[in-house]
Parts: sequence; C-alpha cells; structure tokens
Amino acid sequence: VSNAGVGMAGPLECQSLAAMQSLMDTNFFGLVRLVKEVLPDMKRRRGGHIVVISSIMGLQGIVFNDIYSASKFAVEGFCESLVVQALRFNVAISLVEPGPVMTEFETKLYEEAERADYSRTDPETAEIFTKLYLRNSRDVFTSLGQTPEDIAEHTLRVIEAARPPFRHQTNVAYTPMAALKHADPSGALITDAFYKLVFKYHAVLRFGLR
Repeated sequence: VSNAGVGMAGPLECQSLAAMQSLMDTNFFGLVRLVKEVLPDMKRRRGGHIVVISSIMGLQGIVFNDIYSASKFAVEGFCESLVVQALRFNVAISLVEPGPVMTEFETKLYEEAERADYSRTDPETAEIFTKLYLRNSRDVFTSLGQTPEDIAEHTLRVIEAARPPFRHQTNVAYTPMAALKHADPSGALITDAFYKLVFKYHAVLRFGLR
C-alpha cells in the first residue's frame, strides 16, 4: 500500500520550485520507488496487489491545488500505463481516490495557508484565495469530508476484493464531477461549471454545503 503524501495549496506565484519538486518527490517518485522495489518479485511469483492512495484531484484539477493535482495526475497516469503490463503477470493495481478527508494533514495545510505571505501574487488573486477558496474549503470539508477510518474501510474492501478494481472512489458526492469531465472531451463543460461555482454562485454553493 502506497500512502505517503504531502499537500500544497495557494496561488502558483507564491510556491517555490524547491517546494514543488519536494512534493513531486514524495507524492509521485515515492510511489515509483516503491513499485520498482516490489514489482519484480510479484512478477516472478505471478501474483500480487499494489494499492495506491490517490485522490479525486488525480481525476479533476481543483483551483489553487495546481501542484498537488499535478502530482496525483502523475500517479494516475503512471498506474494506468502500468496496469496492463502488470495484469499479464497476475498483479493487480488499485487506485483508491478519496475526496476531502478530515485529518491533521488538512488542518495543518489550511492553517499554514491562512498565515502565508501572498505579496508575490496580485491583490485580486490573493483575495480570491483567502476570501473565497479557504472559506469554501472549510465548508466542503465539514459537509463532505470523510474520516481516516472511512478511507481505511474502503481500502480494506479493495484489498479483500476477489477481483480488485483499478479505480475506487470513496466519496459518491464527487461522482458527478468525474462524470462531467467524461461527458465533454473538450473540457468546456467542466471548466464552465467550476468557473460559475467559484465566481458566480459561490454564495449558493456555500449555502448548499451548509
């Protein structure tokens, strides 16, 4: 089970390249290093199961989570490419894709975001992040967030499945988001929907979440 991960949220201009590279080293290359270690023996035995804790943000990018989403997209692409070869050797790969999870990980991330320096971006972007994004995120976590125990139960079901799924989303509230993306290959539908939620109907969104 590959579970190591770190987060990053905020305006792109305020993130250092060193921090971005460190995140990718943990979230993506950490997984790659693990798979390189265990896959050869699984192939020799012609049996095994690699379970990867990914994220719904590996399927759909979320505003102000650019680098974190990129790392999870990399995880998804890596596993999607590898799974066909692995199946030839009777090795299963499963991606567990949670939405928001209420842990100290997220609490620390948002506390740091509230204290951060946003002078490297323009005032409008800083205001959108601090006044809209952070406020909406709290409501999202409160109303839609799962506990670590929920994710553990979902992961256990994936591990014990007779035919392990390649992808398993733990939060049904995010199924429509994934469906919107697949419904329109041009990306216009999901982009328009998110733009309106963030910039036009954010008050309705917050009311609905509450």
